[in-house]
Amino acid sequence: MATFNFKLPDIGEGIAEAEIVEWHVKVGDIIEEDAHLADMMTDKATVEMESPVAGKVIKLAGEVGDQIAIGSVLVEIETEGDAPAAAEAAPAADAEEEMPMGDGAETPTAAQEEEIPTVDQAEEAPAPAPEPTPAPDHSGEKVLASPTVRQRARDLGIDLSEVRTTNDRIRHADLDAYLLYNGGSVSTGGSPARSDETIKVVGLRRKIAENMQAAKRKIPHFTLVEEFDVTALEDTRAMMNKDRGSGPKLTVLPFLITAMAKALPAWPMLNATYDDEANVITRHGKLHMGMAAQTDNGLMVPVIRNAHAMSVWQLANEINRLAEAARTGKIDRSELQDPTITLSSLGPMGGITSTPVIAPPQVAIIAVNKMQEVPVIENGEIVARKKMNLSLSCDHRVVDGWDAASFLQELKSYIENPIRLLSA
Repeated sequence: MATFNFKLPDIGEGIAEAEIVEWHVKVGDIIEEDAHLADMMTDKATVEMESPVAGKVIKLAGEVGDQIAIGSVLVEIETEGDAPAAAEAAPAADAEEEMPMGDGAETPTAAQEEEIPTVDQAEEAPAPAPEPTPAPDHSGEKVLASPTVRQRARDLGIDLSEVRTTNDRIRHADLDAYLLYNGGSVSTGGSPARSDETIKVVGLRRKIAENMQAAKRKIPHFTLVEEFDVTALEDTRAMMNKDRGSGPKLTVLPFLITAMAKALPAWPMLNATYDDEANVITRHGKLHMGMAAQTDNGLMVPVIRNAHAMSVWQLANEINRLAEAARTGKIDRSELQDPTITLSSLGPMGGITSTPVIAPPQVAIIAVNKMQEVPVIENGEIVARKKMNLSLSCDHRVVDGWDAASFLQELKSYIENPIRLLSA
């Protein structure tokens, strides 16, 4: 027998430590070569650790949530024969790419801690059970009750002659009282209480929490909301989808990105990043559009490179490709880095308005709210129009309110005029 020390490998450039997100083995387990040992999370990605040897797990370095230094021993494994030299195994393929911080996120799986009773609680004698209410004797009496009360009593298996009432007839409240004092369960239309649970904040949920806290603490946000009439845009979209042939089905997002690409050059302070340590603002000439996307592993923000140079059809293809790659966990790390501005949309799940949170070092983010048909008065007539609000959050250290409002009006002029939007 010998001991093999599995050391945490160098996961990425500049990474000094990684967090234990989940253990897939425990002390005493017999494992095969290439067994999945643990998931480790850095600022860049979540990576699977696999064992280069077979044997018995005899020691783990820490618990879920602990930070482990690169090069330190993560797992000790007892092997048959002579142990190979302690080594750093290469990490497995990325299990889950880390997202740039976006607005909102689906709750990832977290460790749950058991609630352990104190000694006093364990030794405390149970309270005596309450004495049941003696059943009244209604022998020979005619019981008065409505048909619905009688039906409910039959469903609950209650003999109405045993139910006490202070009125001339038995009511639903009398059934409830009978159930309460005779060991039954009261059915009053409420929901049963859930037991409390304690959840440790680790992994992706911890990174989201840290990023959101840092963003709200450091960035003075302000949000403007503007209403857009998208009736003509929706008519244009429907026409293009009808004749799309083998092309992708167009959603509203490619049109919004096209409008942003046309409007941003006049207001470059929004397509910018801010290095607040160096006090340097970079106005980006290219549009690298972050697209907040919900996946089973949580919120991710794939980036459409050079979105300004794409047609609506090309944008639709790229949106579909990145969304599928994010959903299946096959997205490349480079496709999650360095957006210059972010677009967030919950589709039909969106509200009337929202206040999206900026992902530094970006200085702006736009949230797409739900579309709805509303009555509008035009020339004295009530007509139906399709309306949608866009919410723009900006970093007030970089973007002035006038610039933000002007950009929204420029955006409005494209979105409400599809001919202008789609012209060269």
